[in-house]
Amino acid sequence: MKMSCLKGTTISFSCLKLAFPSYPSSFQNLPFRRTIKPLSAALQTSPATSPSTTKAEDQVARSHWKAAIDFKWIKDNKEAVAANIRNRNSDADLELVLQLYDRFFNLQKEVERVRGERNAVANKMKGKMEQSQRQRLIEEGKNLKEGLIALEEDLLKLNDKLQLEAQRIPNMTHPNVPIGGEDSSMTRKLVGSAPEFSFPVKDHLELGKELCLFDFDTAAEVSGSKFYYLKNDAVLLEMALVNWTLSEVMKRGFTPLTTPELVRSSVVEKCGFQPRGNNTQVYSIEDSDQCLIGTAEIPVGGLHMDSILAETLLPLKYVAFSHCFRTEAGAAGSATRGLYRVHQFSKVEMFIFCRPEESEHYHEELIKIEEDMFSSLGLHFKTLDMASEDLGAPAYRKFDVEAWMPGLERFGEISSASNCTDYQSRRLGIRYRPSEAPVASPKSSKGNLAPPLFVHTLNATACAVPRMIICLLENYQQEDGSILIPEPLRPFMGGRSVISRKL
Repeated sequence: MKMSCLKGTTISFSCLKLAFPSYPSSFQNLPFRRTIKPLSAALQTSPATSPSTTKAEDQVARSHWKAAIDFKWIKDNKEAVAANIRNRNSDADLELVLQLYDRFFNLQKEVERVRGERNAVANKMKGKMEQSQRQRLIEEGKNLKEGLIALEEDLLKLNDKLQLEAQRIPNMTHPNVPIGGEDSSMTRKLVGSAPEFSFPVKDHLELGKELCLFDFDTAAEVSGSKFYYLKNDAVLLEMALVNWTLSEVMKRGFTPLTTPELVRSSVVEKCGFQPRGNNTQVYSIEDSDQCLIGTAEIPVGGLHMDSILAETLLPLKYVAFSHCFRTEAGAAGSATRGLYRVHQFSKVEMFIFCRPEESEHYHEELIKIEEDMFSSLGLHFKTLDMASEDLGAPAYRKFDVEAWMPGLERFGEISSASNCTDYQSRRLGIRYRPSEAPVASPKSSKGNLAPPLFVHTLNATACAVPRMIICLLENYQQEDGSILIPEPLRPFMGGRSVISRKL
């Protein structure tokens, strides 16, 4: 299927059949039910702006979702939030947020005061009175109504501005995260050693050309630079990696998904990405509110949007296969050649919804799954605790895995695992209701329900296919130009143990 109007580029979507192992027994009990809203109600469009409308006003006009941001907590912890913004090198304007919040808070009190006066006037008119007195109350009520409408409009506009600025504030940071740029990241673990070769090492581009695995030139003519065709055994290797990864992760209790690859821009924003920001990595579809996903984290994060989950359902663990699309704005140089940095690729993503007190535990579980899988493939890799400036807005803490790539003569990122705490759930509206209800108040009959709390979300890359293909080709190359297939993948390659030249 071809899709046009993608910023002037046409991208071909390929289809992929997967052989899934048996589903976890909990699969049938997952909370997938959803109220479907008509499209006309879901799309909140605004009138066309006049030429004199400023960019900021236009942004406010288009704002149509609200994050459940705890402004009181931000105000009470102003110094810690300010330090966190500095440590992350964020451009968020905390002072402006606090000024807008104070104005909003005071205006909200004024709205409530005027609304109370209007109600009082309405109550007075219920009794018997002289006609002149009734007429005075009618005029007073009319004036209060008009004033209230103006105040409420001002309150809505101010709330939009407040949300727009507050949503730029990044998540707080784990106390053990190194402060600084990428060079400040700390190595948590080093696994294996670099392979030694008795012959000149080739990179994946040279190996792929000799084995007839890729076609970048034709893809460049068809789609543009940084696109590719996989051919012959490279196709089988992609399928093997995807199916093996799904099989391994599902053994650990994850439910498999395939996801939409077009999502609403608002969902992208709620997950912490900027679909129309400067140097965005997101492809936006012209004349629509949709974007191509850069990761399955986005549609899986939206799976339980605007829901209150039962605590007994947590944790919810998903493993999702999807194609991913990234603009790779600013990427260039020999280190990004070939499959290392491309516009479209296949990926298997893990995602967890859990209780707040469990998120650090599941973060360790996710990175352990990644390390176990990469170890079983015999890769030489290191796990990094990423520094504060390299976290991205949603992550409270992020671990990256970098594997040795002999052709590049360096480590290259192949995976990451992030704990986003409640940053995404506050934007996506995902909460859970604790099982234990508070003690009922003698004055209330509704004390049997515990108030809902925001879940924590975590995501991790189980397999980014192009980077894994680079690792396997370059680390398992043989002197005769063939590639050994790691043992775990052989059952998914029809029992084959080697990729060799076609005669």
